[in-house]
Amino acid sequence: MHDPDFLALSARLDRDPLYLGLDIGTSGVRSAVVDSDGGLVSTAREPMHPPKGDGVSAETWWETVCACLDTQAKALADQGGSMASVHAAAIDGTSGTMVLVDGDARPVTRALMYGSSGFDAEATRIAACAPQGSIVRGSGSVLARMLRLQSHDPDRRARHLCHQADSILARLTGRPGLSDENNVLKLGYDLESEAWPDWFAACGARMELLPNVLCVGAIAGTVTEAMADRFGFARDLRLVAGTTDSVAAFLASGATKIGEAVTSLGTTLAIKLLSDVRVDDAARGIYSHRLGDRWLAGGASNTGGGALLHHFSAETIAALSERIDPDRPTGLDYYPLARVGERFPVNDPSLAPRLEPPDDDAVFLQGMLEAIARIEGEGYAALAALGAPAPVRVLTAGGGAQNEAWTAIRRRTLGCPVEKAPEAEASVGMALLARRGVEQVEA
Repeated sequence: MHDPDFLALSARLDRDPLYLGLDIGTSGVRSAVVDSDGGLVSTAREPMHPPKGDGVSAETWWETVCACLDTQAKALADQGGSMASVHAAAIDGTSGTMVLVDGDARPVTRALMYGSSGFDAEATRIAACAPQGSIVRGSGSVLARMLRLQSHDPDRRARHLCHQADSILARLTGRPGLSDENNVLKLGYDLESEAWPDWFAACGARMELLPNVLCVGAIAGTVTEAMADRFGFARDLRLVAGTTDSVAAFLASGATKIGEAVTSLGTTLAIKLLSDVRVDDAARGIYSHRLGDRWLAGGASNTGGGALLHHFSAETIAALSERIDPDRPTGLDYYPLARVGERFPVNDPSLAPRLEPPDDDAVFLQGMLEAIARIEGEGYAALAALGAPAPVRVLTAGGGAQNEAWTAIRRRTLGCPVEKAPEAEASVGMALLARRGVEQVEA
């Protein structure tokens, strides 16, 4: 005899449209399915072997996506649902990770990851053409990465430049050559003119490789018959233009009001603030992604959990945090970094960590937590100085969201409500984006 709750859930999943989100990362692929109310129905994850060095086969991304979708199909089947009920899907990937592909979306070069750098010759060519302050300047820029990929295609077999999310979108829709406004931002796409800069060609960029750019959430196409048959999708499944992984995590948080922000306290500190104005300062790593008629302003500091783990294990941090009194500041003037160099809210490649440990480890940890909170506040102040609103509420994602003492310190430092984000998985953000994209079209 079947459980009545299982039968009710199965009937609902068969009747209501579902929405799928895919998050393509460096260590694995995650998927999430939400229902028509945005409620989480099911998730799946498939690990991916991390790349060695700068180059990685983009086929690994596709193979891992296939495995994850198979796992997701089983998870839905266990609840009495099926992939045939998925109405739309959206995909995010790591920002700046890219590959050159042929007309069938098959890789013709190795992929270069978001953290790859050292493209000095390419940076010199770009510097001779790019405006001062352009986001594409520097030996680690995304445009420099594109120029290096071009050198790996001497026979000019490539037809398209694909970001990580673009490559999966192309395989599912059979339409290579599409991207979204968020993934192309760091490549130098001009959001104001909605075009690629003319000077790209002068520095050696093959203009024919650059993707056509869609608004985030726009319908990019429908799944091919072969892909529908492979994964059990309906033939009319629509694919929605996605975004980057960090924007996807913001969408998952549920923040919707101007002034609401998400701070990610992972290995590094990253902030994103929903703004009614665009703010940019490439020299300090400040930039804004477009979300409809709004902007997602932010930046990322090198401080964060990595600096803490340089001195204490995760278990020790948890134990020492129990001894912290957030209402009694230490007065210590620290700047916690795991290594030399900072990028936001100040850009100083030579900035060294500023730490003088006292005898008490709990005081040492509290001093670092206070310093990271201060840097977070300086980050939001930097956005406000450019015209963005001050944060009215900060939701927290990442491992640091679990530390109550740190949350109390940050609440006092930022002067606004600080809460744990109810959801922080990028795949959930993508499923919600797929739902919103289709609803806007059908409204």
